[in-house]
Amino acid sequence: MMFKQRTNLWNNFWVYLILFTLVLFFILPMIWLVTAPFSSKASLAVKITLPSLNNFRELFKNNIAMLAFKNSFIISFSSTIIVTITSMLAAYALSRTNFKWRSTLLYALLLFSTVVTGIAAMVPLFVLNLRLGLIDSYLSVIFVFIGGFLPVSIFIIKDFFDAIPKDYEEAAIVAGSTPSQGFFRIILPLSQQGMVVIALYIFMNTWGSFLMPFILLRSVNKYPVSVAIYTFFTQEGLPLLGLLSAYSLLYSIPVIVLYIIINRKFGFGFHGGLKG
Repeated sequence: MMFKQRTNLWNNFWVYLILFTLVLFFILPMIWLVTAPFSSKASLAVKITLPSLNNFRELFKNNIAMLAFKNSFIISFSSTIIVTITSMLAAYALSRTNFKWRSTLLYALLLFSTVVTGIAAMVPLFVLNLRLGLIDSYLSVIFVFIGGFLPVSIFIIKDFFDAIPKDYEEAAIVAGSTPSQGFFRIILPLSQQGMVVIALYIFMNTWGSFLMPFILLRSVNKYPVSVAIYTFFTQEGLPLLGLLSAYSLLYSIPVIVLYIIINRKFGFGFHGGLKG
């Protein structure tokens, strides 16, 4: 019996050791991200030194780096608002109407969304935007994001609409409401969590996207943060770790703040259109 207990303790020790190593492996980059920006001599190692704001002072003097935040907000918010509204209307129509090949259409849209923003579509998208005269404009990036995220957004939000019984709308119509009034007064309030899911999903993906802005934008003053962050390298290709870490920390703040606000207001226990 004693031998069995020792064996179990030894096995548990190795399990906890492996788990601790994995946690340390993932948490060390986060510790570096928090400590390196405030170090006067930042390196790849995690060092606790006297805090300094020199990196941020130098960063705020970089007009291109600061302008990139405005560019990112323009691209991300525009894409998020347009996709959220259009996917809401399209998903409602697909949820409340039955026609042949509806399921096939939905899965085709979902498959299409993985192609538009993927590496395989780089050349066709570049050529298309070139012929439309949209290269080096915000619209080129926004349109690509809309085409890429709209199908999957429709697919997700439709699930929330499907979970709302049609009896609610029928009762509202019987009470004298028009179909549009029933949609805005009943369907939208009950599916607001789905809207939040879509908006957060789109914003996070567009905020962190590098490939499409890098391909379609040519002017440095139009770069979003995801592309401008790559300017913190010397001509020899060596990273300026102090500025890079400070810029990365500022880059992550909007997403973290948005996550905290939404989590406090809605939480993430989503169960379709109605919350159980």
